[in-house]
Amino acid sequence: MSLLQVNEVTHSYGARTFFKWKNHSKTVLSDISFSIEEGTCLGMLGTSGAGKSTLGKVILGLEQPRYGQILFQGHDIYKADKQTRHKIRRDLQVVFQDSYSSVNPRMTAERIIAEPLKNYEQLTVTEQKRTIIELLERVGLSEKDLKKYPHQFSGGQLQRINIARAISLKPKLIILDEAVSSLDRVTQTLILELLRELKEDFGLAYLFITHDIKAAYTISNTLGVLEKGKLIELYDSKNQFLTSENPVVRELRGSILAEHPRFRSIGIRVSHT
Repeated sequence: MSLLQVNEVTHSYGARTFFKWKNHSKTVLSDISFSIEEGTCLGMLGTSGAGKSTLGKVILGLEQPRYGQILFQGHDIYKADKQTRHKIRRDLQVVFQDSYSSVNPRMTAERIIAEPLKNYEQLTVTEQKRTIIELLERVGLSEKDLKKYPHQFSGGQLQRINIARAISLKPKLIILDEAVSSLDRVTQTLILELLRELKEDFGLAYLFITHDIKAAYTISNTLGVLEKGKLIELYDSKNQFLTSENPVVRELRGSILAEHPRFRSIGIRVSHT
């Protein structure tokens, strides 16, 4: 059984009357199906407006699709009972693009990371603080950062805190929604390496939503391509993506090759996992 199974999901937005949605609603996801296995990362590529973030929201249970089914650990997340939904929320976490809007600016790093622990764990004050310090150290920060506020961190440091919060409950799957796209290249590289280490150490699975081919190559086992709300291709290996003749995929590859000519040689050396 797959950890996550997305079955024929269709979703749309549109104006709503008092009784029903109007017929001219815009379809943003159309008949999307894929699965993610435990301990693996699916990189979901697409340009702006392709439907990537909407897909993430649907999987997280934030927007119920018009049609289709989301199964997490075998449970339909939109039909599960209260107890099952509570467990799903523990095992399914998210890291968003904007690290600053993802946190309460009036809360310290300690309180930010403590939120899920308070909701799900029964820890003493001492145990909780020790756990938070361990999480900070695991993402490359330290105990001296406990009492700092979001404005006292760089974007990369604050994203590390968001990651620490996401892994605090040892989830099964983390949705990474453009989680490194707002960071500079050096910080991106460091965060991607951290995510790769955490994936191995904790046996995490990721849905890595991004428009950045190079970032997707760094961390993903398999790759999917969204275009205008449709999953046009799903590749079991990065080499399949590299050699695909699909015109949309070729255009995606071409854009990065044009920007960085030497990426052609880098791409060829990428491991075929």
